[in-house]
Amino acid sequence: MSEPPLERLIDARWTLGAAVLVILAALAFGRLGVWEALLAAAFVALAAVAAPRRRRVAAAPDDAIAGLVRPESRAILSGLPEPVLVLDRRGLVLAFNEHATAALGKIRAGEPVSFALRAPEVLDAVRAVSASAEPQVVSYMERVPVERWREAHVAAGGVSPHQPFTIIVTLRDLTEQRRSEKMRADFVANASHELRTPLASLLGFIETLQGPARNDPDARERFLTIMRAQANRMSRLIDDLLSLSRIELKAHVRPRALVDLSALAGGVTDALGPLAKERGVELRLAVDPEPVLVHGDRDELIRVAENLTENAIKYGQSGGKVDVSVRRGGGDAALLVVRDYGPGVAPEHLPRLTERFYRVDVAESRDKGGTGLGLALVKHIVQRHGGRLLIDSVPGQGASFTVALARAEDEPHDASELPLKQAG
Repeated sequence: MSEPPLERLIDARWTLGAAVLVILAALAFGRLGVWEALLAAAFVALAAVAAPRRRRVAAAPDDAIAGLVRPESRAILSGLPEPVLVLDRRGLVLAFNEHATAALGKIRAGEPVSFALRAPEVLDAVRAVSASAEPQVVSYMERVPVERWREAHVAAGGVSPHQPFTIIVTLRDLTEQRRSEKMRADFVANASHELRTPLASLLGFIETLQGPARNDPDARERFLTIMRAQANRMSRLIDDLLSLSRIELKAHVRPRALVDLSALAGGVTDALGPLAKERGVELRLAVDPEPVLVHGDRDELIRVAENLTENAIKYGQSGGKVDVSVRRGGGDAALLVVRDYGPGVAPEHLPRLTERFYRVDVAESRDKGGTGLGLALVKHIVQRHGGRLLIDSVPGQGASFTVALARAEDEPHDASELPLKQAG
């Protein structure tokens, strides 16, 4: 039904007011005569009455929308674990569940889906389903407020003669899947690179020994020493990869055996004493006089203490000493602290130290025989034991690595509840 002329004039009051101001200004500056100004004003008013009206998208009354989506359908919709929207053929929202509100923000029934879902791929799919009733699946990425990947399944519903035509839009969050795929691809690429480097070195020396250096005893001895070091590096890398895989497979199983951290730390410092002596580092041990018992896997906790102590000896060598201590912390925490007095770690590197294959200095790490997986192993083992790892470092003043576990005197609980003091 067309609007009366008076209502059209009222609707266009702001446009008419602006036009009248322009005409009065032209009249004041002598650009228009009186009759010309009156004629221009009449023309603007006539245009406002006769112009075709812009279609308004009005929200349908709640009772009308409720009649299109039956109560049992709404109950099913609310129980679905993913965001779901029900649209009519024009793309207006008829119904949605709470997950859709959480994913897309404010949604209002009766408004176009484009108001809430600003993804051209999904809107094109909605139009395609409206035209052909053929289901569509599209992926798209949201860049704000955070980067997220989603997959939209768009299908026709209610296509029988007794039901109104509806369009069902279901959204799946693919963000974690995409991130996992990227992490897996990066992991394979890094592992392949780390294995390829020593392997290429081995092949090169083998070819040299089979050729020009076949009858050169000095070169043969020198090359064999290098080849042995490269083979050991490959062996350590494979061992670390296998250990990481095993730990991840049983990450959900909490170890229950009793382990004395004090005795464990003593054994590790004894084993690494020759390495410390070779590097000119004083390895000092300080443990609680009483046993510090925790629930854990002894071999895995030894790996934690070994990795942290060996790293401290190698990378903190310039400091001349490394302290290993085991003590009771606040509450029911047991603390294993390894501190060096070397160059330390710059603040920008601290958050990434436990990433697989992340190195502050790639060349130095390889020269010292590092695989880039030591701290990643430590992190995963500590997490499996329900503990926490704190890394504290000031450039030029060394670094300290603190592992906090729940003591066995009390039942271990979630790691977030463990008090963790700053390593001194």
